[in-house]
Amino acid sequence: MASSTVRPQNPSRLDEDEDDVARRLLDSAATLAYDPATEVDWETPLDVDFHGASPEWSTLYGTAYWRELTDAQRKALTRQEAASVASTGIWFEMILQQMVLRDIYAKDPTSATFQWALTEIAEECRHSIMFARGAEKLGAPAYRPHRLVIELGRAFKTLAFGEAAYAAILVAEEVLDVMQRDWMRDERVVPFVRTINNIHVVEESRHMKFARAETRRRLENAGRLRRQIHAFVVAAASYFIVTSMVNRDVYANAGLERKRAVDEAKANEHHKAMLRSSCSGLMEFLASARLLTKPALFFYKRANLI
Repeated sequence: MASSTVRPQNPSRLDEDEDDVARRLLDSAATLAYDPATEVDWETPLDVDFHGASPEWSTLYGTAYWRELTDAQRKALTRQEAASVASTGIWFEMILQQMVLRDIYAKDPTSATFQWALTEIAEECRHSIMFARGAEKLGAPAYRPHRLVIELGRAFKTLAFGEAAYAAILVAEEVLDVMQRDWMRDERVVPFVRTINNIHVVEESRHMKFARAETRRRLENAGRLRRQIHAFVVAAASYFIVTSMVNRDVYANAGLERKRAVDEAKANEHHKAMLRSSCSGLMEFLASARLLTKPALFFYKRANLI
């Protein structure tokens, strides 16, 4: 009788493949990288005649409340929303950096993978500073997720490993990537924000490529239980990340009636459709990696990602 044992792939071969990807990303980073301190126009005062983000991405766009707002109010709102997204990005990038550092701890520092990980962390540090300065220039306070979400993030960064860590990184970055691609091309958006978005899109494309490769590699020989557990963890993390992007305080800070704005934003089918369309490619990837389990789908639907 033929043996039914599944032979694991050669670990050295997997390491070689991982290093090949890392070398290409290191070459890309050496060729195309930005210094936000000099690339972004930090000196020109904020021009309030511009939006902070494409208005179609506003949580109120298409609602009755949006139709009542003046042009100046709409622009003030999108500036606050863009700053909130940037602040959430900082929070998650800090989680990302700690997970990557933990992943490479005590690994071979001469490997391309180790060096790429440090390069990615360096880019994330620059992005966080860039987002912080951008939010400040937009005239926004320091938006933070709900206290419970902050504590859940603390647990996630400590406990998540392998494909759970890299797939969660991918979900957060993919959602942000799609909206920022729209913003960076939109001449209605204030120029310095468009520059910030362009820098982030270019450099994050490398991070997403590595996260996809790592997710697939680490799932090579994963059993059903491991996939079920990590699919659930990734989906739950994704829900809290996406639902924390726009802080409820943005409405009052833009001069709007907070309760009415929150209620209409919750029911806004246009914004839900924008989120779903932005995640179509991501959901295809998660399905191909067999990470779209029934429990995971519950969270993705709740976050309007599918």
